[in-house]
Amino acid sequence: MSQVHHTIDYIEINVSDMATARAFYERAFGWAFNDYGPTYSGIRAASGDGEVGGLNGTGTPGPGGPLVLLFSDDLDATVSAVEAAGGTVTSRPYEFPGGRRFEFSDPSGNVLGVWATH
Repeated sequence: MSQVHHTIDYIEINVSDMATARAFYERAFGWAFNDYGPTYSGIRAASGDGEVGGLNGTGTPGPGGPLVLLFSDDLDATVSAVEAAGGTVTSRPYEFPGGRRFEFSDPSGNVLGVWATH
């Protein structure tokens, strides 16, 4: 995986329970992880080459940090996956100039967003 100057390279998400957080992100988005002990899991890049972030079990989770936005090919299916995995939709899908998006909180209380072009 090659890094690109001035682009987001890694996102670290603080979690209160590693097992619950991993299960949530695996079920909702199909993410895979590299384990580095009981308090840290690296988020594998979709390409399988490298990592794009990590779950940190030693930080303090909660809303108010940077808003991480994920992309979805099917926003409504992603809403369903988030809810089925135990997340809480905090802002239902809405239109914006680039498409549609929604926001949710994960089981640790982190708030993230998901967007789609339609």
